[in-house]
Amino acid sequence: MGIFGRGARARREKGDPLQLALWSARDASSGWNVRISRRASRMSMRVSPGGRVEVVVPPGVGIPAVERFVAKHREWAESRLRELALHAPLAADRRPSKVELALTGERWVVEYSQSARASVKDTGEGVLQVRTPQSTDPQVGGALLRWLTREAHGQLRDRLDVVATETGFDYSRLLLRRQRTRWGSCSARGAISLNLCLLFQSPAVLRYLLCHELSHTEHMNHSARFWRRVEQCEPQFRALDAELLRTGWSRVPQWVLERT
Repeated sequence: MGIFGRGARARREKGDPLQLALWSARDASSGWNVRISRRASRMSMRVSPGGRVEVVVPPGVGIPAVERFVAKHREWAESRLRELALHAPLAADRRPSKVELALTGERWVVEYSQSARASVKDTGEGVLQVRTPQSTDPQVGGALLRWLTREAHGQLRDRLDVVATETGFDYSRLLLRRQRTRWGSCSARGAISLNLCLLFQSPAVLRYLLCHELSHTEHMNHSARFWRRVEQCEPQFRALDAELLRTGWSRVPQWVLERT
């Protein structure tokens, strides 16, 4: 039956992602997780800012094989985690003095104050007024994330609709998430999921990502036909994909990636 039972299989058939902690005592540290992916043809490991390590596993792979894979690549993952920690923003960046959205070119100076209810107000003069009951990092981060999510709903949906109309794609609905390992996904039913961290990417990179996920509404794989469809939508997809891989996460501020 593989490493997961009937319950996991049922969830996979519904298209729901499956996240599980690694099972051995040594691998049970926070941030190490296994995800079954129907699209995966082989095991892979991803390390993201914030200390998260994800092992992507095709359905049916046994526990011993995954444990051997983790043992083989553990040293690389820990080295990558140390590298990310060296370049991590200072704790002060969890309460940013400014916010810049590369997608829209907008910039704000952030002002903080205390109030009975948490809120973020755009004054229209390049200032974001953040009010929280207490001036703690979690409250400030939570307020800013709620504001960012509202911004993402409008910005990402509008751009997704434009690309879908221009290129003849159709999707069923849009979901927004704050993920630390994936920029987007597409379900078998045509639901597009986008990471709100895309607000910190350039318009060209976002367009490529939208073309990528919309192409999955026609090809639920990464076959040659899929990539030809991506290229029809965005001829510069190779360079833009490399840019997203190389600098994507470094553009996302720490307060966005912090758990609140």
